[in-house]
Amino acid sequence: MRDLLRHVGSVHNLVVFEAAARLGSFSKAAEELGLTQPAVSQAVRRLETAIGTRLFQRSHRAIALTDSGDRLHADVADGFTRILATARQIRRAAHGEHATLIVSTAFATWWMVPRLAAFRARHPHVDLRLETRDKDVDIAAEATTLAVRRGTPDWPGYESAPITSERLMTVASPKLLASRPRPASIRDLLDFPLVHLDEPHRVRPSLADFFQNFGVRFRDGGEGLRLNDYALVLQAAMAGEGLALGWAHICELPIEQGLLAQVGPWTWETGERFHLVWSATTPLTENARLVRDWILTTPQRPGR
Repeated sequence: MRDLLRHVGSVHNLVVFEAAARLGSFSKAAEELGLTQPAVSQAVRRLETAIGTRLFQRSHRAIALTDSGDRLHADVADGFTRILATARQIRRAAHGEHATLIVSTAFATWWMVPRLAAFRARHPHVDLRLETRDKDVDIAAEATTLAVRRGTPDWPGYESAPITSERLMTVASPKLLASRPRPASIRDLLDFPLVHLDEPHRVRPSLADFFQNFGVRFRDGGEGLRLNDYALVLQAAMAGEGLALGWAHICELPIEQGLLAQVGPWTWETGERFHLVWSATTPLTENARLVRDWILTTPQRPGR
């Protein structure tokens, strides 16, 4: 920040410059900002002095941006637009105007979206926003409300409640299963082409962990299709690319719809849970509490 101020003099100079450049007039900028025209002119001159070049070409009745001024205005305007958008989001969240839920793409697609109609029917006035992220985030720092996390609820600064236990199976497309002999033992699953989840930011069990739980040694030599998002893993499995690890709470709906099928009877209860988390220091708004309570009490199967 000190280096920025050395180059621009003050943030006030940038505000005045942006208004003058956008409106094409020192007088109009003065009117918008509640300043005098000389004050606007002085702020622009201070900015030009700090930067070391002229930002406007001045004539008797008009001003025009120089090439340098045009470049600076593009970045300043973009920065102010982003700051305004973030400030509005924070203000809306602080006043309970909407609740934000951060989830994975797969959870959003196969758990939340199928239940949204039921939520809106019960709480039509609540503006619920879903944000998909590929890693767990600090929801307080992100100015968001709720998030879903896997693991043991020992997260300082958070409160939490369990949504569902972690239950794992193997899944594949019905078409792929119909083209192969029915597996008689879990070892037969190793003959399938495999679709792996290479999760870069979250700790998740792997196919190797699944097989090991059942006493089957699986040597991962890098074979098979590898994807870094679980929603893509499921799409690949539905397309017949191979057998994938299936989280029961995510795969239940595509299995019911005939897009996937469980491969064999083998199910692993890992002992972990998926939790809904929220800040322990920032009180939830009324709308956020409604979202939280609905998620924690909604049936595990959509529409039931």
